[in-house]
This record gives sequence, structure tokens and C-alpha cells, in this order.
Amino acid sequence: MAFVQVEDLTIHYEIEGNGKPLIILHGMGNNSQSWKKQLKGLSEQYTVIAWDAPGYGLSSDPKVEFKEFKEFADVLKGFIEKLGLKSVILLGHSMGSAIALDFCYRFPDLVDALIISDATRGSAALTKEENESKLKNRLKNIETLTPEEIAKLRVKSLLSPEPSPEVLKEVERIYSQIRPMGFRSVAYSLYHLNNMDILSCIHVPTLVICGELDKVTPVKESQVFHEKLQDSKFVIIPGTGHLCYQEAPETFNTIVLDFANTLIKQTEVPIK
Repeated sequence: MAFVQVEDLTIHYEIEGNGKPLIILHGMGNNSQSWKKQLKGLSEQYTVIAWDAPGYGLSSDPKVEFKEFKEFADVLKGFIEKLGLKSVILLGHSMGSAIALDFCYRFPDLVDALIISDATRGSAALTKEENESKLKNRLKNIETLTPEEIAKLRVKSLLSPEPSPEVLKEVERIYSQIRPMGFRSVAYSLYHLNNMDILSCIHVPTLVICGELDKVTPVKESQVFHEKLQDSKFVIIPGTGHLCYQEAPETFNTIVLDFANTLIKQTEVPIK
């Protein structure tokens, strides 16, 4: 358990391993706890750092709700600078992918490679009416329901039709830790999100991952990212839903390691 101060925010993170830094960004209903099998499985070869976004986990709340993902990305930049890192591999899941894409677009020199899992297009994937309805429902839920009630309402849609009882229980436990400030910040940011125009400007090697049975951001959504990102590879994880990294952690980790290790080998200079 570790903390850094980024302006007026205290950011909590978990860190394991040695080697090139790999920073992992969680989704709307998660926090750093959801990455425990990545912290273990990837840390033999990389320094794996999983943060709690502002308003999540053990990180502090912003004073005012964020309205766009670039605000999260600005905090991420300060976070990376406070850790003294020159460049990183960046992995974002769901809303974390939106933060990662914005960060990579605006701060390309800090990113060696990009991994987006079950990525969201936010408002770009919805009609105006659908987008407004989603925002309204999210804000109403966080105002009128307990975090536990929201978890019960949402978790089944995040997993495959027949998830293991252990995974279901863990996902519900973590989702029940959501807080109003973080949840509202992501709700507003998703409402305003349209990252389609920046994708052609991202030039780092990119891996796009998606769970085969993802109902939240289906495979066809990830296909859009794959087609628009110039240097990307697309992998589908069979039999998994939106939280593919929790349902099939070993498969997910193998895919990430294969991608990252290939890039490192390509950049190694042969000894003469």
C-alpha cells in the first residue's frame, strides 16, 4: 500500500515487481483491488502499478466532480511524475481505457505502449437520447441507492452468463466500494466522451483486448478502436464478459506479456 500527493489529491496505488513500469487503470465500478491477479501474474517481469483513480478506493475525492476524462489524465500525469517514471506501458480497462487514450494522445512521450481492454466510446456509441438517459440513470442511482444495491444491479451485466461464484462474489464486493464523487465524475466524463477524433493521432504500439461475451462494450466496439488505431493488435478472450481480466486472469496476463515482451525484444540493441 502506497500513496503520493498530486496537487490537492492523495492517490493510492498498489505496486509489485521489478522491471519496466506497467501502469493499470481500473473501470467505473472497480478499484486497484480488482487487479490483484495482474499484480501477481505480471510482476515477475514488470513493475506493475495499479492506482485508485480520484474518488475511488483509498484515493481522495476531488473537490468538484470531474466532467471529462482529460481531468483524470492530468492527475495521471502528475502521478507518473511523482513516481519519477520517464515512460510507461499503459493499460486501461473500460473507463480506464478512456483515460489511457486521452493521456497517450496528449503526452505521447510518456507512453511506450498502450493496452486497452473492453474500451468505451462513451457518447460516440450512443444516440443523444441514449446518452442523456444513461447519465440521468447513473446520477439517480448513486443518489438514491446504496453502493451495495448498485452493485447487485450492475454486476451480472459485467460478467459472462455463468461466472464462477468466487468471481461474482469478489466483483460485487469491490463494486460495493464505489463512492458518489468518483462515480459521478465518471458518469459525467462518459457523457462527454467522444474519443474517435484522437485515435488516428496515436502512434504507439497498441493492444486491444475484449471479452467475447462483453455486453457493456461489445466486441464490435473494440473492433472500432482496432480499425482506427494505426498500430494495433486485437485479441478476444473466449467465454468472458466485460471484466475479462477477472474472469480469465491467466489468459489475460499471457496476452499482455506476449505483447509487451515482443515490443521489448524489438527495441533491444544487439551486443556486438
